[in-house]
Amino acid sequence: MTRLTTVARALITTLAALLASTAPGTTAQAGTDPKAPKGFVALRSVDPTIIQEMRYVTPHNFVGERIDGYHQPICILTRPAAEALHRAQRKLLRQGYTLKVYDCYRPQRAVDHFVRWAEDLDDEATKGEFYPNVDKTRLFADGYIAAKSGHSRGSTLDVTLVRLPAKPTRPYRPGEPLVPCFAPQGERFPDNSVDMGTGFDCFDTLSHTLDPRIQDQQRANRLLLKGTLEDLGFVNLAEEWWHYTFKPEAHPDTYFDFPVARKSLAGAH
Repeated sequence: MTRLTTVARALITTLAALLASTAPGTTAQAGTDPKAPKGFVALRSVDPTIIQEMRYVTPHNFVGERIDGYHQPICILTRPAAEALHRAQRKLLRQGYTLKVYDCYRPQRAVDHFVRWAEDLDDEATKGEFYPNVDKTRLFADGYIAAKSGHSRGSTLDVTLVRLPAKPTRPYRPGEPLVPCFAPQGERFPDNSVDMGTGFDCFDTLSHTLDPRIQDQQRANRLLLKGTLEDLGFVNLAEEWWHYTFKPEAHPDTYFDFPVARKSLAGAH
């Protein structure tokens, strides 16, 4: 009887350990990440010709490190936004240009990362490139950083133009000398895009789409991008020449937090 009891207890202990190892909440953290709802797509599945240079997967951004929630360098958008961007691409290809996206859907956890960085006034490692003329204490007041972003709703993207044939952009080398984002194109960090007057994510009034100091070919490039996208339902943010939102938005009041990853789209089509 004692031997039987001992065996039974051993079986119960083994079963309990097995159940604990498979119970919800004890699985790998990645398995708990939310998924994209129906209607979100990878841009490449709609238009594989649009260049994707996803900056927040890399350390070459105003924070200076890979941003939370960016697991893979892919552009995710709501299907209506992606299809409208595809129509814009078709028009631009006929004119010798291609679109290039820097950012698309952005999870809320990434926005939270931006906020933490902006609140850390001692971290100014990227100031020399991205906000040379702006005091970091002004980033919230001047609208460069906010607690919510339209990108998290899925229909907003950061985009530019590249003249064909597109030349590759050389990789960013961490620690390389910083050059102001509004320096002449030949001096600032090399980008295969056309000259828009500033680099992407340049925290400066020169980034305002219609800033009167931006003239000649730089202004023409901004207006070509603006006119093409606005004809297809996109609305530009006046303070950022690269920032466009497709209207009407599929999710105008929802800020999503699923990671930027292919597996986030499982079942979303």
